[in-house]
Amino acid sequence: MFADRTDAGRQLGAALSGHKGQPLLVLALPRGGVPVGLEVARVLDAPLDVMLVRKLRAPAHPELAIGAIVDGAPPQLLLDDHLVAATGATPDHIAAEKARQLREIERRRQAYRGGRPAPDTWGRTVIVVDDGIATGATMRIALKALARSGAARVIVAVPVAPPDVLEKIRADADEVVCLRTPEPFQAVGLHYRDFEQTSDEEVVRALAEADRNRA
Repeated sequence: MFADRTDAGRQLGAALSGHKGQPLLVLALPRGGVPVGLEVARVLDAPLDVMLVRKLRAPAHPELAIGAIVDGAPPQLLLDDHLVAATGATPDHIAAEKARQLREIERRRQAYRGGRPAPDTWGRTVIVVDDGIATGATMRIALKALARSGAARVIVAVPVAPPDVLEKIRADADEVVCLRTPEPFQAVGLHYRDFEQTSDEEVVRALAEADRNRA
């Protein structure tokens, strides 16, 4: 069991230490992935930023994602055609949900980056970090977006994930580093003693600290 996200990030950074010295970029999935990513970036002496991904919710089933939108210029929309059909999501619903999630992406972009542009991934080894994987939906969408971004290599780094989901993730990544693969798997939070929700303020502080560490 990890003490908290900081502890998990330190252990993950140690597991990734062989990559130190490469042209790296650590991209964390907010909010919980950011304190993990901070420690990874610290160990690797790499820049840290966030990858803004928002799920598009199904009509009448907000817990079910029918796709997602990934921040970018332009934003990338990825839909699961099977789920769109199965849930009866109309073009109007998808358009409204896309607009809603783009507003949240814009809010987070302003809160987390201010006026800073998104980092350039072209030709770099990108390490995508989260505090754990459950279904893998968000991570797989993030990886599909990165595949179009010109990154030289994409590494997924997480403290814990179910082994069957991890196998699916491997198909979309050049490398996967995961410290724990318990079976049966129930929930990410069960593998942390402290799994309090990460706030926007903590994300901002972590990103600022990462910048100071490299100044």
